[in-house]
Amino acid sequence: MVLALTVCGIVVALVVLGLFVFGLRRRLIQRSGGTFDCSLRWDVPERPDTSGKGWSYGVARYSGDRVTWFRVFSYAYRPRRVLERASIEVAGRRLPEGEEELALLSDAVVLVCLHQGTRLELAMSEDALTGFLAWLEAAPPGQRVNVA
Repeated sequence: MVLALTVCGIVVALVVLGLFVFGLRRRLIQRSGGTFDCSLRWDVPERPDTSGKGWSYGVARYSGDRVTWFRVFSYAYRPRRVLERASIEVAGRRLPEGEEELALLSDAVVLVCLHQGTRLELAMSEDALTGFLAWLEAAPPGQRVNVA
């Protein structure tokens, strides 16, 4: 009986510790400011897949001339993807369709981009999209920026 209670106590403590680390990691990512919720789908085919598969929920952060993207459900402190401003080309935007509506946040808009030859989709709120497009257009003089 004592062993079972000890094991249960350890399991509960590990779960609480894991949740605390998730929260602490998010606070550390947001500490420097310029963050927004952003789902990402990498290496997307030409025809949009509306099944909702492939989307990863994350947090993006502006860092000078790049956007760093972190998975929410990860313990890694390093970003999963780094998008350089000069390499981002916006191909279009659309509203979520089909099962995507269930996989993404309720107010999400999908932005279709090309980054160094890789097709990707970013899903973010309308406000975050406005900020992202403004950040792209605010490139220093001489940088090529393509915003559809």
